[in-house]
Amino acid sequence: MYTAHRAVTEAHGLFCGIKEKNSMSWSVMVGGFAKNGDCVDCFRTFREYIRSADHPDNYTLPLVIRVCRDTTDLQMGRLIHQIVHKFGLHSDPFVAAALVDMYAKCKVIDDAKTMFDTMLERDLVTWTVMIGAQTECGSANEALLLFDRMQEEGIVPDSVAMVNVVNACAKLGAMHKARLVHDYISGKKFWLTVVLGTAMIDMYAKCGCVESAREIFDRMGIKNVVTWSAMIAAYGYHGRGREALDYFSMMLMTGMVPNSITFVSILYACSHSGMVEDGLKLFSLMQEEYGVRPNVKHFTCVVDLLGRAGRLDEASSLIKNMAIEKDEGLWGALLGACRIYGHVELAEEAARSLLELQPENAGHHYILLANIYARAGKWKDVARIRELMTRQRLKKVPGWTCIEVDNKIHQFTIGDHSHPQLKEIYEKLKCLCNKLELAGYVPDTNYVLHDVDEECKRGILYTHSEKLAITFGLSATPEGSPIRITKNLRVCGDCHTFIKYVSLVANRLVIVRDANRFHHFKDGACSCGDYW
Repeated sequence: MYTAHRAVTEAHGLFCGIKEKNSMSWSVMVGGFAKNGDCVDCFRTFREYIRSADHPDNYTLPLVIRVCRDTTDLQMGRLIHQIVHKFGLHSDPFVAAALVDMYAKCKVIDDAKTMFDTMLERDLVTWTVMIGAQTECGSANEALLLFDRMQEEGIVPDSVAMVNVVNACAKLGAMHKARLVHDYISGKKFWLTVVLGTAMIDMYAKCGCVESAREIFDRMGIKNVVTWSAMIAAYGYHGRGREALDYFSMMLMTGMVPNSITFVSILYACSHSGMVEDGLKLFSLMQEEYGVRPNVKHFTCVVDLLGRAGRLDEASSLIKNMAIEKDEGLWGALLGACRIYGHVELAEEAARSLLELQPENAGHHYILLANIYARAGKWKDVARIRELMTRQRLKKVPGWTCIEVDNKIHQFTIGDHSHPQLKEIYEKLKCLCNKLELAGYVPDTNYVLHDVDEECKRGILYTHSEKLAITFGLSATPEGSPIRITKNLRVCGDCHTFIKYVSLVANRLVIVRDANRFHHFKDGACSCGDYW
């Protein structure tokens, strides 16, 4: 009774007075501390329980494992896993499911998958956890394959499971799979709850179709502040700042009060649409009128807003005068702006700060700085950065581009030689480049970070993953149909120009999702207006 009402002090007093404790009394006390969030006393009591004559059961162990999950205490989780094996409970479905959940939340996806694969019985909750874990850890395609396996094994998903599946589609940016999942949700007559509906808005936005996102939004009977924020963010991803502002105004008219997430969404939209004054006005009203205290994400949006507009001194001043702790996102926004405008000194300051905050991601930051040096023609500094990276054995984040064709995801990397149709792709790419150059396309070799001759630079540019994926898409999709690609990094300036000419010469709509936003290329122009 006491533990049920979270009165753990009284419960523990009674517990200590029990002369002969059995597994039930130990379990109730361990569970009481666990449910109250007292991990220290939970682990201490569990240790005493193990030292007693009683053996832990499939009630107590999942409770302790969940504390490891909630605190992301992987070391303690592994110790509990050893105890599970010692007492032969590793095949118990409740204990095994808790271990899968714990490893997943601790982002040790391989251990979670191993545990999952060895389970004799898997219930809906375990499948849901594993699908969500694969999505969170960047294996969205694996998550969707798990969803297929789950159905094959006769497990019927609920709305919570479907939210995880929808999130996997959003991460992948695969429109065909998104449509299939939407059809499944409609066919099974799932109620469009706030959580599921909001996830679907985000899915369609990240798959490149704001119109479908808006259709879901309009169909939802109940919307909360997160739903409105998701719709505003959807317009922001696609550089449609005016519509984002319209929806922000509509939200206010309904009486909904914007929160911190809403302001991140609207400031992001202003930043990617060049709406500097609107963004600055909203930033000033955020705390004054709506009582939302700006955090580092809001400052990052404003730095990005000013930086993209070339107002680098104002962005730098804002960072220096901030009263809150700076993070890698903030300095990354400044470094990105420096890359656009070639501000070397400010870029060096931003890179130094990033290296202090993220030494484990040093390779990525050095590459960005080398890019800026290369654009400025400072090849000695480029060589110095490369030598430093070699000496420290640092590697850049490998760039890749995905395209979905016939319900299958094809992934390309720069200079790819793994695709089975690569010979045909390179031949077609060569012919395509000749056509584009006749139409006026001139390769921008400034985007090559090697001090080599122009011919070599052009050769390197032609092997970028975006170009390979689009060339494959032109052959593998019906004439006149849209081509949709997803890139894990920011699309480079030369590829941006290349795709504009592809949309003109091939008469195709090309939709590109990169690390920052969406680009819709049509008739030789991009929806971003070359402002990204």
